[in-house]
Amino acid sequence: MKKEIITVFMLMMGLTSCLRLDSQLFNSEVLSEYKFETYAGSRELGTLPATYAVADSMRHLVTFTSNSSDGAAKLYGVYLGELNKIATDTVILYCHGNAKHMDNYWNRAKLLAHVGGKHRFGVLMFDYRGYGMSEGKSSEKNIYADADAALKWLQSKGLTSSRLIVYGYSLGSAPSTEVAANTYSLQPIKLLLEAPFASSEVMVQDASKLALPGSYFTSAKINNADKIRNVKIPFMWMHGTADSFLSIHTHGEVVYKNYSGKKGEAHRITGAEHGDLPMIWGYENYINAVYQFITK
Repeated sequence: MKKEIITVFMLMMGLTSCLRLDSQLFNSEVLSEYKFETYAGSRELGTLPATYAVADSMRHLVTFTSNSSDGAAKLYGVYLGELNKIATDTVILYCHGNAKHMDNYWNRAKLLAHVGGKHRFGVLMFDYRGYGMSEGKSSEKNIYADADAALKWLQSKGLTSSRLIVYGYSLGSAPSTEVAANTYSLQPIKLLLEAPFASSEVMVQDASKLALPGSYFTSAKINNADKIRNVKIPFMWMHGTADSFLSIHTHGEVVYKNYSGKKGEAHRITGAEHGDLPMIWGYENYINAVYQFITK
């Protein structure tokens, strides 16, 4: 009996260390320099066709300060477009996923820079605290503060809420839904979510397959499925049917079902996994769908 108790205890300790999801939820990688087009590591979507290239003159590395109860942190972002036109352009704020840094998502930012034609819209992507060259440590409250810092930067350049679009991918669905559902420095007029997760609780249950509370594995209490109920602006949801990281059934479908606004739009992309939806859909199909949603 004593041996059985020790075995169970060791198993639970092992589960705690192996399945503790905070480090996986914020799976960051530190950089000393951004490479963007010349980044040599693996990145999402591999290599895009040359037609989606962005000139160096239209890529601007920017910095701004994020403030939370954990203190101030210097964040890095990249703006695709003309800085002196932010005051008159429509801008897409892109909140990336949980892995690595902006270099990993550079292809995704480039695709958005071609929505409606090259540089039809400005695009701001940024690294959360602890990602890339951004200072500090990520947490649920900090990524919300980081998104608001990005909004404040855009506001300082003259952008108004009437020309703000927010796009969240994977982990980025959390700060994107947060700023769309609540009052922040700027309020978006439209929200796009790609492969969103329903909640950290559901993520834990899917990952662990154990009937244990989510708090046992993570301190995050993110609940996009509940928060989306407060989003009334037009909402576009995209999710791959073969997503093995965030199941379309337990995550995306739940988020979309709970949206109570009048202009919801769903795209279930057959065969797409978690990180390849634009490619499986077809880059031009993806770009055109995003453009039609933004402009209609």
